[in-house]
Amino acid sequence: MPQTTPTTAGPTAPAPTTSVRAALRLLAEAPSEAVLAVALARRPGVRVLSETLRVDGPAGAVAVHPLQAASGAVLHRFTAPAGPVRVEYAATARAGHRAPHRLAELERWEATRPSRYCPSDRLGTLAAREFGDVPRGQLPAAVAAWVHAELEYAPGSSGPADSALDTLLARRGVCRDHAHVTAALLRALDVPARVCSVYAPGLLPMDFHVVVEAAPAGAWEVVDATRLAPRATLLRIATGRDAADTAFLTTSGPVRLEAVEVLAAVDGDLPGDHHGPGAVLA
Repeated sequence: MPQTTPTTAGPTAPAPTTSVRAALRLLAEAPSEAVLAVALARRPGVRVLSETLRVDGPAGAVAVHPLQAASGAVLHRFTAPAGPVRVEYAATARAGHRAPHRLAELERWEATRPSRYCPSDRLGTLAAREFGDVPRGQLPAAVAAWVHAELEYAPGSSGPADSALDTLLARRGVCRDHAHVTAALLRALDVPARVCSVYAPGLLPMDFHVVVEAAPAGAWEVVDATRLAPRATLLRIATGRDAADTAFLTTSGPVRLEAVEVLAAVDGDLPGDHHGPGAVLA
């Protein structure tokens, strides 16, 4: 890599390329409408270099219809035919400079309300006791650090209906549970917070990952209470109030998820993560 001096700017190293892949194996007992949230979101600074999505049923390829969300998420609707269904998604992307995204007025109100999995209106006492003396700008990092210390990361320890309250009682959970507790506590402190599904190079075990964006001072920053992957390499899939808005698969009928395979990798070394404030999600 070229050297630079304090007075002469050298060439900027190109942003690393990230490759992602997701494969889902489904079994539909009857034809059912389904929506996928597995594609990379379209966000400023993220260049999608290549992308393919294919859904196959017993008779071959299934028609897929893209849906663009205001958050930048790209959803895909299809009708799952009865029988086995295979979903294959792959993409490469390059995220350039990660500039902070400003908090819009509507986002502020949406991201401070209680939601299905983040009942922040029931966590005010806990939030005030633990974080009442923390400066507002440090709250996202402080809450994430507390959740990391208080909750055990335990795959398979929670169910799809568990809320932040259930997780706090159990003291364990997976990434979505850590994110729900983090977001709920931040909202209880009147800090806008939302949940984001992401591809996470370096995650082990590899899977879809869930993190939190918070805006204590008018711009979104990302925190991850699990600390399982460096935030600098995360790529956004979907954004919402909680897991109800960011699920990778939503169906209207009897469809069983039989297997999930996820891959996310960068073409260089993984960066470190100081776990402090200021990290931005692409």
